[in-house]
Amino acid sequence: MSQFQFQATSIVENVQMAARIYRVRFEAPEIAAKIQPGQFVMVRVANCFDPLLGRAFAMYDVIAGEDGTPKYVDVVYQVHGKLTTRLKQMEPGQQLEVWGPLGNGFTIPETDHLILVAGGIGQTPFLAVAKQVLGKQSYGEGEFTQKPPQKVTLCYGARSAVDLAGLEDFEATGLELKICTDDGSTGHHGLVTDLLDQAIAERIGAPQVLCCGPEKMMEAVSKLTAERDVPCQVSLETPMACGIGICFTCVAPVLQEDGSWDYKRTCVEGPIFDACQIAWEHA
Repeated sequence: MSQFQFQATSIVENVQMAARIYRVRFEAPEIAAKIQPGQFVMVRVANCFDPLLGRAFAMYDVIAGEDGTPKYVDVVYQVHGKLTTRLKQMEPGQQLEVWGPLGNGFTIPETDHLILVAGGIGQTPFLAVAKQVLGKQSYGEGEFTQKPPQKVTLCYGARSAVDLAGLEDFEATGLELKICTDDGSTGHHGLVTDLLDQAIAERIGAPQVLCCGPEKMMEAVSKLTAERDVPCQVSLETPMACGIGICFTCVAPVLQEDGSWDYKRTCVEGPIFDACQIAWEHA
């Protein structure tokens, strides 16, 4: 189990980004100093027992305080259930309980073309990835010294234009942004795998893919990248109750060396896995 911090904290900002998507910022300098792209935090409303359990949210960004050191953590959430409905109604100064950083985070590949594939709310972990690999910001302890890719592409799909969140944030990093929507209201009218196939076809060096989103989308991305012989990591969005490996509610089927599969805890062994390791037919 990784070391993590548990603390009560105050909301600094809670702003709407898209139709049902919000960004909440809270003060957590100990977490902000350590968290890496792809890791997550557990969040619950302080002094509230309905819901009792917290919910996992990927780190969207880390914001420095006046002295230049990491002080605030941003997470992005979609209003869907009881906790996020309560969270949407909260204002600056109100209290949360958070613990993290949790999970393994992305293994950032050194590549000529880094392709980020997001569906639904799956764009959340990729702002920090893009900022780090493009030299805009370092996360966690120590400096990020890898050679930047020649190109970073975000392939981002949603149901409709009103569901796209954070486009200006991503564009500010300097990456290439490819958009698609199910209803054709903006960007490509079709699937995010169409955009991924186009990006891979460019063949800028040896591309690598990071993916996050609905399970069926990630399964399709896993199949496509395997067919194209392109390495791919997926960030699983398995529901979690504790976030620290105790409850075993967030297990995912992972292939073993002998070809069999076994359940692994997404919160501890993940949430990032090699796409080829996931036994999708058992997920």
